[in-house]
Amino acid sequence: MTKPKLTIAFYSTYGTNHQMAEAAAEAARAAGADVLLRRIPETAPQSVIDTQDAWKDQQQKSAHIPEASADDMDWADGYFFIAPTRFGGMPSQVRAFIDTLGGLWFQGKLANKTVTAATSASHPHSGHESTLLSLYQTFMHWGTFVVAPGFTDDAVTAAGGNPYGTSAIAGKVDDATRAALAHQARRLVDVTAKLVTADAADKAA
Repeated sequence: MTKPKLTIAFYSTYGTNHQMAEAAAEAARAAGADVLLRRIPETAPQSVIDTQDAWKDQQQKSAHIPEASADDMDWADGYFFIAPTRFGGMPSQVRAFIDTLGGLWFQGKLANKTVTAATSASHPHSGHESTLLSLYQTFMHWGTFVVAPGFTDDAVTAAGGNPYGTSAIAGKVDDATRAALAHQARRLVDVTAKLVTADAADKAA
């Protein structure tokens, strides 16, 4: 089976989604994928970030991770997006990054790839599902294949039972959350590998 290439793109204000992205990347690599871990560029003014120590600290903690780019998206066979909810939808930083990908979309370079997503929020009913659905709505426009975790493993239920994607309470990336992320990452690797292998076989025929 062909080794799949995954880009794990995350945005994290205070660190929760960074932790989630690291857990997903570790699981994806263990499952046999080539993985690029990339942080979605910050768009908030530095003067605003500097008013919040936790935000500034996270900026420094993730500074060594390369920023996500169109090249990273073009390279990959599949994507794992991880970002917090903002008023029931994706953060503006994620929307801004997505809006830079119009050129790739126009060329069809985002189509026929796989994608999944995870999120976090401060409370259990603060927009987990609507955030994931807002991401998937965009990904459907790309022509990607959404690989939701569904209820395909007990880890999903143990982490709160979100079939759309792993969702955590901000600041609480516990063992159950990591197990759910690992399952979701392995599922993405498995489905992506099958598609890549089938595509390679078609081209060789």
